[in-house]
Amino acid sequence: MNVAREARDRARQVYRASGFLATTAAMLPLYLSVHHRAPEAEKDLVRDLWVKRWARALLGLFSVEVLVQGSVPSPTRKGAPGRLIVANHRSAIDIGVMLATFGGTMVSRADIATWPVVGAAARSVGTVFVDRASAKSGAATIRAIQKHLEDGETIAIFPEGTTYAGDEVRQFHGGAFIAAARAGVEILPVGLAYPASSGAAFVDETFVSHLGRMARSTATRMGVAVGAPITTKGMRAAELTERARAEVSRLVLEARALSGP
Repeated sequence: MNVAREARDRARQVYRASGFLATTAAMLPLYLSVHHRAPEAEKDLVRDLWVKRWARALLGLFSVEVLVQGSVPSPTRKGAPGRLIVANHRSAIDIGVMLATFGGTMVSRADIATWPVVGAAARSVGTVFVDRASAKSGAATIRAIQKHLEDGETIAIFPEGTTYAGDEVRQFHGGAFIAAARAGVEILPVGLAYPASSGAAFVDETFVSHLGRMARSTATRMGVAVGAPITTKGMRAAELTERARAEVSRLVLEARALSGP
């Protein structure tokens, strides 16, 4: 029985890994072609549409069902205020969850820009890359996030800086909150939770091990709790950072009720 189960898990892992690369590689040139031909005023709309298609295909491939509680806001547009979305980080699939739910652009670790296929796709949709070990990169990232927000875009970030196990929300890095305060845009807090038994949930392991275990896992129902927007008007970045962390911590408990223990 264990041998048969292992064979099924291995087949599932191979199918998902190859399917992820095939889906990304197939959608990328189609997106670039459509985006190139779209009128300037519609390019953001086209990007959001294709990003959500890719993310939803990814969630389907990995059998992740997203249960959402709270109000998902309408997409932002050029000429209107942008939006910063902040969430805890509990799985590699969180990127797909956030993009499928909210659209917009992600802030991601710098090395992903160099990954085959994935790096090209991330760069093509305007992903903001940050090397947290570099002060120079951090300052450039703050400026880039601020520019995106001032241009009316939605930016999503995991301010903990890396993936953690469990529901405890760790200290937030403050860079994105500096950018949001300077741009004068609202901050949308979001809590994410996965069942403890889910193969998609990160545990104390290497990133490669996490990806492999997630690719072998069975279906997952995870929770997304969306909070009320936080205004940045009259607030310092440090205050925004702590308020957002406290709100995300509260929302994680709501997301846990959705996902199950």
